[in-house]
Amino acid sequence: MADFQLKGLGVALVTPFKSDKTVDFEALRSMVEYVVTGKGDYIVVLGTTGETPALFPEEKELIKKEIIKVNNGRVPLVLGVGGNNTQAVVNELLNSDFTGFDAILSVVPYYNKPSQEGIYQHYKAIAEASPLPVILYNVPGRTGVNMTAATTLSLARDCENIIGVKEASGNFAQIEEIIKNKPARFEVISGDDSITYPLMTLGAVGVISVIGNAFPMQFGKMVRLCLEGKFQEALPIHWEFNELFNLLFVDGNPAGVKCTLNALGLIENELRLPLVPTRLSTNEKIHKLLKSLYTPSNDELKSGLKRIWEY
Repeated sequence: MADFQLKGLGVALVTPFKSDKTVDFEALRSMVEYVVTGKGDYIVVLGTTGETPALFPEEKELIKKEIIKVNNGRVPLVLGVGGNNTQAVVNELLNSDFTGFDAILSVVPYYNKPSQEGIYQHYKAIAEASPLPVILYNVPGRTGVNMTAATTLSLARDCENIIGVKEASGNFAQIEEIIKNKPARFEVISGDDSITYPLMTLGAVGVISVIGNAFPMQFGKMVRLCLEGKFQEALPIHWEFNELFNLLFVDGNPAGVKCTLNALGLIENELRLPLVPTRLSTNEKIHKLLKSLYTPSNDELKSGLKRIWEY
């Protein structure tokens, strides 16, 4: 999709596992279908929420092929391609087949804590090597280093192939500075579900979402209303999700959303070490909250697909 736009709801897709910890490809197919028919605007494949560090190379290839097949060109696909070895990322970009994908999402190098100049040079090398548009991903809570507004803006101005940033720093002043001073062709995307609404009032164009796995229709509606400037109509949806936002992340991601998806009958509640499922107390709170929001019909219970709201 040459005209790929970053606006709207991007869903950072989970990787479902069976009880024996193998990839549940049937559930993966169902998840893709659920997100696409729920009007997700694009899907992010093999990102943090997909537990990518715990996947083997052959599994990643099978997951990519399966998602491309099921999606069948209906929505754009963004592939997570990143690391803290710049040359290894460049080699992957130069030697991989990206057929079926529309952009890559690349995280700030983690663990080795580069300087701002190191981050700039890392992304410049990626932009020069990538056959697809590049989305920056700033998530200092995971990487151990923050990419500053100045570095983000320099990359946005200097690299035509860099089209946006997923900002998950939670630093409103920093994100506002990027939105205010960015080139017109460069977009800012929320990396946190809970602050998507306020960021969109400042000029962010959407979100790469965790909660969108479970509620693509509902959360997507809020995002679309914000894009239309209908912030008063979008605000009640934001508030409706407020308690769930907190529950989804109290025991880490994707433990919370996998618990929710399991409660909705979509996947098994399985993660791979070193990640583990939510604590029993969190699990009970999520189930209680979902029950308070919606009572499924008998037909929905039989189908195993329980939609919390319908708009």
